[in-house]
Amino acid sequence: MKKVLIIGATGTIGGAVRQTLLNETDDQLTLFARSASRLNASDREKVMAGDVTKDSDLDKAIAGQDAVFVALSGNLGQFAKKIVVAMDRNKVSRLLFITSMGIYDEIPASVGASGNLSSNSILSSYREAADVVEGSDLNYTVIRPGWFTNGPVDYEITKKGEPFGGHDVSISSIADFVKNAIANDNYYSHDSVGLNTK
Repeated sequence: MKKVLIIGATGTIGGAVRQTLLNETDDQLTLFARSASRLNASDREKVMAGDVTKDSDLDKAIAGQDAVFVALSGNLGQFAKKIVVAMDRNKVSRLLFITSMGIYDEIPASVGASGNLSSNSILSSYREAADVVEGSDLNYTVIRPGWFTNGPVDYEITKKGEPFGGHDVSISSIADFVKNAIANDNYYSHDSVGLNTK
């Protein structure tokens, strides 16, 4: 059993990871969100309303956790800096951070190179966040999913430096990967992985 903090628990990916961990593990979850009142906690969960840019909110949420999972939108570079420093401060090392495919210009033309950072400046905050996480001393895994679909668990993993394997990936596949990475601290440790449907 692990103690897992989900930052961004009301989002699509945060919600899917939450359900997968509840259904397939005995992990204890802390659900962190700005609008936490939208969450109904089970007996294995506690809910915390908080702001990821406030150190005091992060300290309360991160202290005592075994793993921190982050799925946010917005100013991801700033959020990543705050989270990394707070994890160091609270001596929690396992970080799983959702960014996006394309941040390393790794999408080949056959998949749709217009999704790469060089063609799509909206990805710059995702790249900044990945750089912050990769530059940290944490036991991190950066996760770069394709476009979300509602299919079954069925995915392939590409590593940083390899071309991205496909355009889409199911939400359930992302949640399955996260579950495996929480269960095993060495699973794609210090790596940045792309996830796409096989």
